[in-house]
Amino acid sequence: MSTYSAVVSGSHSDHEHEHRRSGWHRLKHALTPHSHDSAGKVDSAMESSRDGLRALWISLVVLGATAAIQVVIVLLSGSVALLGDTLHNVADALTAVPLGVAFLVGRRAATRAYTYGFGRAEDLAGILIIVVIAASAVLAGWTAVVRLLDPEPMTHIPWVAAAGVVGFVGNEVVARYRISVGRRIGSAALVADGLHARTDGFTSLAVVLAAAGAWIGWQWADPVVGLAITVAILFVLKDAAREIYRRLMDAVDPALIDAADASLRRVAGVRDVSRIRMRWIGHRLHAEADIVVDADLSLIQAHEVAADAEHQLTHHVPRLTGATVHTDPACHVGPDHHEGLSHRRQLAT
Repeated sequence: MSTYSAVVSGSHSDHEHEHRRSGWHRLKHALTPHSHDSAGKVDSAMESSRDGLRALWISLVVLGATAAIQVVIVLLSGSVALLGDTLHNVADALTAVPLGVAFLVGRRAATRAYTYGFGRAEDLAGILIIVVIAASAVLAGWTAVVRLLDPEPMTHIPWVAAAGVVGFVGNEVVARYRISVGRRIGSAALVADGLHARTDGFTSLAVVLAAAGAWIGWQWADPVVGLAITVAILFVLKDAAREIYRRLMDAVDPALIDAADASLRRVAGVRDVSRIRMRWIGHRLHAEADIVVDADLSLIQAHEVAADAEHQLTHHVPRLTGATVHTDPACHVGPDHHEGLSHRRQLAT
């Protein structure tokens, strides 16, 4: 018997229910036109981009207002700790710009050159965010060291403390919103930015400690807290850099692979699952799977199994918007069987 393979790519619409295993359903499925690139999944992906953009612009407004208030108090008080916190808030607000551009670019349709689309623009924006965080850490740390070596008294202390509280509230609101939206749509860059904002909130509370120290006459408290804020920024930098690195290296949560494997093995006609690969393209997942089916299936029957397998994948793996399923007959399974088949076919011709 000749070797065959069936490949199915794309995704079914979200409103379809799990396929029944009946003769009538199989006949209906064969006779009814359907597309593996459904409008439902495309609409869902577009909606997630809109959610990401909305989160970014709202964050930009909130953090921009917070930073503006703090800038005024920095100019009046000369607080180094508040300066470091303000710089960090400004940097955090500005990261919305490259991320917003990335979301817009990621919505462009795939081309013959960029066959997977432009979702990776989010990861490039993530790299820029890392650079901005690092620059804010350097500037905040340098200013704190200079002030530690050449102390200056802090003025308008109550206002400095109030600015610290404002910074905490503004950053925590933004952090909750960004992390929530980022996890819902699967954007590592947006989650990293949200974690960044959360740490900013706690560093803002450190400004209150600096104000308290200055209130009792500890002028060194301001630059020391400024250095502590710098260290906190470095921890944020480490976590954000690790998240972006994993995304650039195509790392995925092993639980997603387990969910895909389980869903494939439940499909009628799938005897085994040889391989599953997944990768993030922006905030969307794409999967490739090799499944084993009975060797005596016809090409049409093998295609039906592959189509059902792809359907189940896109409905049981979160944020999976596309899948390619390859079938192998049970009599030809192994890492090198494709090479051997090709070699024999070439000799036969």
